[in-house]
Amino acid sequence: MKKLLLALGILGFSATTFAQDKVAGAAMSKVRQSRDFLVIGISYDGWASAPDNLKTKGLSRGFNIALMYDIPITKEHFSIAPGIGFTASSIFLDKQIMDMSNGNSTAVNFVDSDKFKKYKIATNYLEIPVEFRYRQNSENANTGIKAAIGIRAGMLVNAHTKGKNTLGGEKNIIKEQNRRFFNPWRFAGTARIGYGNFALFGTMNLNPLFKDVTNLDVRPYSIGIALSGL
Repeated sequence: MKKLLLALGILGFSATTFAQDKVAGAAMSKVRQSRDFLVIGISYDGWASAPDNLKTKGLSRGFNIALMYDIPITKEHFSIAPGIGFTASSIFLDKQIMDMSNGNSTAVNFVDSDKFKKYKIATNYLEIPVEFRYRQNSENANTGIKAAIGIRAGMLVNAHTKGKNTLGGEKNIIKEQNRRFFNPWRFAGTARIGYGNFALFGTMNLNPLFKDVTNLDVRPYSIGIALSGL
């Protein structure tokens, strides 16, 4: 009886080990076949061609995330990847505010003010990114040199200003949501280069941030670090 139990135990252990090895092998196969479906980036953000009187402060920053479907276009190295994504950007001003109080004006005015300790202009976009990709290691997207160039077409879903100060010794936050000055669409060129799962990336608006009637040709840009995988 003991010999039978011992034999059954050995058999069971062997079967379990085999199953675990098979699962692990399948998991490793999926890792090797990673196509960078998920791309996440954090960035330093700025405005090119900003008005001369605009004064920024601190670290203006952004965040973007995209789910993309990688489609090989050659047997090795090259692919194209469309997807859907979201981008958020915050530009911090130095003792200035964006005056939107005149509802009849099309002018964007940046006014000096000590009212807020912190003040930012924030924009959020829902986007459709498309990339042309190069991958050194076609079998394993988690290793080797990778590069991509592309374009993002985005729809503005939110634009607001947010100021922070103290009132009566308590923290006070004033948020003003108004999209009337902002271009409802965004088109941006993108580039990314890195090794394995990490890369440096940059984006540059191809059209102005503000509507043409404002007579401003501000072009937002981002420079940052991206993490890709899956």
